[in-house]
Amino acid sequence: MRKLFKKDDWFYLLYTLTHPMDGYYWIRHAEKGNVPIAILSVILFSFCFTANRLLASFVVNDLDPRGIDSLYELLGVLAFYLLLCVSNWSVTCLMNGEGRLKDIAVAIGYGTVPISLSLLIATIYSQFVADDEQAFYGILLGLGVAYGAIMMLIGIMQIHNYTLGKTLLTLFLTVIALFIIIFLILLLSNRLALVFNFFRSLYIEIIFRT
Repeated sequence: MRKLFKKDDWFYLLYTLTHPMDGYYWIRHAEKGNVPIAILSVILFSFCFTANRLLASFVVNDLDPRGIDSLYELLGVLAFYLLLCVSNWSVTCLMNGEGRLKDIAVAIGYGTVPISLSLLIATIYSQFVADDEQAFYGILLGLGVAYGAIMMLIGIMQIHNYTLGKTLLTLFLTVIALFIIIFLILLLSNRLALVFNFFRSLYIEIIFRT
């Protein structure tokens, strides 16, 4: 367990947050990234996202807490994270990208940390915000999301050794690949359900006839 979560890897995460260009470069070229920490960062993001939806003040949050399932949201975030990594990897393999799947997982996972921090700070701040101060709450969230998105952009650019233009094109194609994968999964699930129902009906028919 200590090998998976070494102290140096945590310090390198902090270094990447403050020096994303260099941090992501050495993740690819010096094996500095840590996939378990990246996955843990995504899980932390899910918890902070759910906590914000559940605990943010009514001044900035009109959601009904009874309609929020934290486990469902955690599984949804992890599934989206996996699909996003696979989509980007599948696209960049065709576009001479140098990054591996583990590098992509680290790049995206580390990029969620600023968003998690902004969600946590905004949730705490919402407990003291007045009606005319909602803009500051939005700014806190906006800054975190913007910095996280920039980190992910820099990460994808550095690990694949792309230019900015090629990175943006790759991200656009990644979104398209993501929708294609989701469509194929839904199509396969539907086909499997039909096959299962056919054999189930056949089994029930045999049981009744015997």
